Amino acid sequence: MSDIPSPQPRRRAMSARPRMLFLAVFALLHAYIGWRLLPVLPVAMPWKVLGALGLAASCVLIPVGMMGRSIQKQPLSDYLSWAGMLCVGIFSSLFVLTLLRDAMLFVVPLFTPVDTQLVARSAVLVLILAAFATVVGFFNARRLAQVVEVDVPLAGLPAALHGFTIAQISDIHVGSTIKRGYVDAIVDAVNALKPDMVAVTGDLVDGGVSALSEHTAPLARLCARHGAFFVTGNHEYYSGAPAWTTELRRLGLNVLENAHVVLEHDGAALVVAGVTDFSAHHFDPAKRSDAQAAIAGAPQGMPRILLAHQPRSAQAAEAAGFDLQLSGHTHGGQFWPWMYFVPLQQPFVAGLHRLNRLWVYVSRGTGYWGPPKRFGAPSEITRLRLVPAKG
Repeated sequence: MSDIPSPQPRRRAMSARPRMLFLAVFALLHAYIGWRLLPVLPVAMPWKVLGALGLAASCVLIPVGMMGRSIQKQPLSDYLSWAGMLCVGIFSSLFVLTLLRDAMLFVVPLFTPVDTQLVARSAVLVLILAAFATVVGFFNARRLAQVVEVDVPLAGLPAALHGFTIAQISDIHVGSTIKRGYVDAIVDAVNALKPDMVAVTGDLVDGGVSALSEHTAPLARLCARHGAFFVTGNHEYYSGAPAWTTELRRLGLNVLENAHVVLEHDGAALVVAGVTDFSAHHFDPAKRSDAQAAIAGAPQGMPRILLAHQPRSAQAAEAAGFDLQLSGHTHGGQFWPWMYFVPLQQPFVAGLHRLNRLWVYVSRGTGYWGPPKRFGAPSEITRLRLVPAKG
């Protein structure tokens, strides 16, 4: 009897296989960078050894950093997350630039001979560009998001709603590297805009309420004439959405889960609705995103605004008769070159777009996810203003 393996270790072994495969591939990618760059760098051997040790450290720190949240001891958990995420940012740029360098070294010999100087200098250039993107990206990510002003023209907008303002924040990702001070600064900037309403379009947190409630507490200070409204993003479902919706309601935010409210404003009115995240049904079938349910029973003849975390909710929003959808999720790609891959999943990457009669605004996000790095996709606090459509 004792020689028969229990099913629990077998399940663990099965779940460990994809993880081990991931780690093996990751190690090979680091080895590829070292193989292609280190031997040709015009530096002394000790520097090449140091570079190899750095790549080995990155190979270890990235998976450890990704598991940092599972470590209960603080501040060790945050330190490991910081180290791992910084390595992710550096590795990403090194890998992409090394691939581009290899593509260049493949194409150039088709037209002209390649000398050793080009090989060496191109390797140095990869390191310089990766360092530049990482340093600039870090400062872009950690500074306070800048305010982006956007006018949204709506047909038939009542005169009383001309100039109605919405402050949108999205994708803050409070967690191991984004804490209370970061959130405090965002809240101060939003309140300074004196908006008519605040829209928080998901992915607020990366972690549970018990760990992060101290750091999301500043959201209770959000101040707007008609209040602050929140919809869930996919990361809320990774982090325990029911507990977070309860906590955010306690902080005074209006959580809209396939529901709407009617705002009375200077003798006019508009509908503000919200849907659960596009992927919510994978976590809870009862929370499937439903734009039709969100607008059901709403009065006719007034502007209809939908808060939906993912831009790909737009087709359902347009079919349900909304005039404007506010989304996030994409981070605008966050840093080069990933913005070019977002369209593989989402219909819009960033900014204001039109889908038939529906306007869709996609925020690049107010924080960041993973590596503290923004390069080519700056964070934003958006001030949207409703204006009458011309003609």
